[in-house]
Amino acid sequence: MKEYHRAHYDKDWDANALDHQKEPDGDWTTWLLLGGRGAGKTRAGAEWVRQIANDNKGGAIALVAETYADAREVMIEGPSGIRAVSPSGEVPQYEASRRRLVWPDGAVAYAFSAEDPDGIRGYQFTNAWSDEFAKWRYAEETWSNLQLALRLGEKPRQIVTTTPRPMALLKRLIASPTTETVRASTYDNRAHLSEAFFTEIAALYEGTALGRQELMGEIVDDVAGALWTWNLIEASRISAAPPLDRIVVAVDPPATGGENADECGIVIAGVAYCGDVKTAFVLADWSAAGLSPQQWASRTAAAYHEFSADRIVVEVNQGGDMAKAVIAQVDSQAPVRGVHATRGKKLRAEPVAALYEQGRVRHVGAFSKLEDQMTTFTGEGSKSPDRLDALVWAITDLMLSKPAPKPGVRKLN
Repeated sequence: MKEYHRAHYDKDWDANALDHQKEPDGDWTTWLLLGGRGAGKTRAGAEWVRQIANDNKGGAIALVAETYADAREVMIEGPSGIRAVSPSGEVPQYEASRRRLVWPDGAVAYAFSAEDPDGIRGYQFTNAWSDEFAKWRYAEETWSNLQLALRLGEKPRQIVTTTPRPMALLKRLIASPTTETVRASTYDNRAHLSEAFFTEIAALYEGTALGRQELMGEIVDDVAGALWTWNLIEASRISAAPPLDRIVVAVDPPATGGENADECGIVIAGVAYCGDVKTAFVLADWSAAGLSPQQWASRTAAAYHEFSADRIVVEVNQGGDMAKAVIAQVDSQAPVRGVHATRGKKLRAEPVAALYEQGRVRHVGAFSKLEDQMTTFTGEGSKSPDRLDALVWAITDLMLSKPAPKPGVRKLN
């Protein structure tokens, strides 16, 4: 732990917490803390849970994150997590096999994932902490199950810490009369962040729509000139795909490899007939940054097998046939189709955006990083949208490249 972090933890929290990190006054049920990256949201959530555990010795608390790994690595074991902020003698023990924290005086907190909404069923709690709520894959289902489980004690309460996105559920939560909304920017917590972050990273996004969201903690509804709006994305969302006829893994490789490489866009999608209408379903986003050619090829091959895909579609502008050759080295049996971009990114994306407007593309759950690229890309001075490129290649292959296949009875494993 860095020394400034250690010193900060050793101070009295009530005296040194920033205003937005302090529990609000009033008769609220949900404390919604909307903040930019590094605004101190996790620390606020961890301290609130720690105090709840100390005050309510026999209470049960829910910890809900984007994934089970995030619950452990950020909310529980992270540098601003519950165990790190707990004084000596009050540090709860994490029981990995049961995904729970146990305090010395009997309080218990259970970890859950928004990728597994039904995992909350059967539990009941006095309090809850939901982290990065706007990034949850199955937000509606997870939130509903959590609210039904908050049924112990005289007044169950919860904290929600998140960088905002203009999702319908978040807007409903803000509008609720029982929600106390607190806002903070990255700059509010500048004293506890590296100055290099502001000069090298934050400066890239200042003044942009994504910067308003990720740094200022603002809800940015629509960007002028973008092909996708948030209403369009929300209207496309479903919780499960039907049996699928075809599935593809689409890849937009980075120009270079290694830890400083751009993101490799890897998007998995399938197609089926809904009545007489051919419809595409976005199933997963496996994109990642800092991968070598061998690593992104291995990740692509893993996605091909995980989803029992029919083929891999890879953009070959960067390196020509090398991209296909790298995948063949990892999995020589996987069918690969190389595609070459002859038009600009925006021109390639426009027919795909039109399919969304026709209701012919569905998102199975939420894909926060992909959707951020979709709703902020205008084609004018924007950062290369690697995830969006992969999405466009996938939907183009499934919906626009060939005559419609006959309906089948394919199911995901």
